[in-house]
Amino acid sequence: MFAEERHQRIAELVGVQGRVGVNELADLFSITQETVRRDLASLEDGRILRRVHGGAVALDRLSRSEPSLLERQGRRLDEKQRIAEAALALIPQMQTVSILLDSGSTTGALADKLTTWAPANDGDELLAITNSLPIATTLGSNMHLLLDILGGRVRGLTSAVVGARATEQLGALRPDIAFLGANGVHADFGLSTPDPVEAATKTAMVRAARQIVILADASKLGVETLVRFATLEEVDTLITTAAPAPDLAAALEAAGVEVVLA
Repeated sequence: MFAEERHQRIAELVGVQGRVGVNELADLFSITQETVRRDLASLEDGRILRRVHGGAVALDRLSRSEPSLLERQGRRLDEKQRIAEAALALIPQMQTVSILLDSGSTTGALADKLTTWAPANDGDELLAITNSLPIATTLGSNMHLLLDILGGRVRGLTSAVVGARATEQLGALRPDIAFLGANGVHADFGLSTPDPVEAATKTAMVRAARQIVILADASKLGVETLVRFATLEEVDTLITTAAPAPDLAAALEAAGVEVVLA
C-alpha cells in the first residue's frame, strides 16, 4: 500500500473511531511503529488529526473543540430522539413535579417532546426550569407547563445562560430532576465540557437537583474535554445509545449509575 493510500485510510479510521493507536495501526498495515509515527506527523501537519500519547485523535476530540448548537442540532438526530423518549419516561405524573433542563441539542430534543405534555389529572403541574434560550422558546408554546428561565450572560456558541447570576439562582433551587448534556463521559475524568464558565453552571445544576440524569449519545462515551463538571458518583442515570466500553461500564457500575440504553 502506498503512503498516500495509507494516510487516507488512517484519516477515515480517525473520523469513524475518534482515536487510533500506534500499535493498532502498525498491526493493521504491517508496518513499523516508526513509520506510523511519521504518517501521523504528516497528517497532523495537514490538519487532519492531532497526535497524542500512543496515537492520534480526531480534531473534534480536542479538549476545547466544541461545535455550535446549530451544528449539533443536525447530528445524530435518531439517537437524540431515542434518548429524549427515554428521558421523558423518567418524568413522573404527579401533582407537582419540577425539572431542570440544561442547554444542548439532546436536552432540546427532550424539550420538543414536552411541547405535547398535558396533566394526567386536574391540578397536576410540571415546572420546567432552563438556562437555554431555545429551550425556553420551545417550552413556551405549551400552555400547560410552568416555565422559568435563569438569568445571566448568554454564551453565543450554545445559547446558554451562564455566569455568576445563573449559578447563584441555582443555589437557591431544589428541582426534582435535572437533565444535563455532556461533551464527555469518561471512566476516570467523569463528566466534562470544553468551556469553564458553562462547566460552572452545569456543576451548580448537579448540586441543586435531587436526581441527576445525563443525556449523552454514544459518541460522548470515553471522551474527555477540558473541564470536569461532575464525577460519576454524582450521577444517578446515564441515558445513551450504545453499551459503554468495559472500563467505563465498570466505573459506572462502581459509582452506582443506572445506564439506560435508548
